[in-house]
Amino acid sequence: MNDDQLLRYSRHILLPEIGIEGQQRLLDAHALLIGAGGLGSPAALYLAAAGVGTITLCDGDVVDLTNLQRQIVHREAAIGMRKVESARDTLLSINPRINVQTVAERVSGDALDRLVQAADIVLDGSDNFATRHAVNRACVKSRKPLVSGAGIRFDGQLAVFDLSDAESPCYACLFPEDGENEDVRCAVMGVFAPLVGIIGSMQAAEALKILAGTGDPMTGRLLLLDLLHMDVRTVRLKRDLACPVCAGR
Repeated sequence: MNDDQLLRYSRHILLPEIGIEGQQRLLDAHALLIGAGGLGSPAALYLAAAGVGTITLCDGDVVDLTNLQRQIVHREAAIGMRKVESARDTLLSINPRINVQTVAERVSGDALDRLVQAADIVLDGSDNFATRHAVNRACVKSRKPLVSGAGIRFDGQLAVFDLSDAESPCYACLFPEDGENEDVRCAVMGVFAPLVGIIGSMQAAEALKILAGTGDPMTGRLLLLDLLHMDVRTVRLKRDLACPVCAGR
């Protein structure tokens, strides 16, 4: 770590739970973000500011005027740009010494498996169950930690699935692929702007803790946030031993 980095990350280094060793782990880390929208925006901003050395952004959409109410990584001048390109420009303006890779498509199959395998941690900020389950399967296959977030209206969710831990449930243990889960999109139902900022920031916090090797990650727990009434609940999750996705690991 050079003098510039020691100064830039000094407020992390002053924390005994992180220190120089933990900050160096962040600098050496590779985080994969699925989605550069409401959740991915704050998550990416904090990962970049904290010095995560390589960040890969995956999103096939372009920036729209309606995104700007909550997707804080994008600016009005970026309307019409690929979200991953807009986000990359913002992240590098904050911290030009990190490496930001972009994948301007909705990845799946072997391509998704390769991206997950190359990363140290995955943050899922997607907005549909098909993508969430695909990401979960890839994380189970590669045994990579998955930080999952969701938010609609005033309600948010956060969970960590550390697939390197034999006792950890996976996303499919909580939401089975053959369950009666229905995608609810903010274009139809709306979303309170700070909600995704809070959940996305929490995703970044959990990811940074895992990468730095500090604290107590939310593995095996589901946080439920009702922002309209400022009510927070945490539910313990158990691994489904009959889960068709993770039972064999």
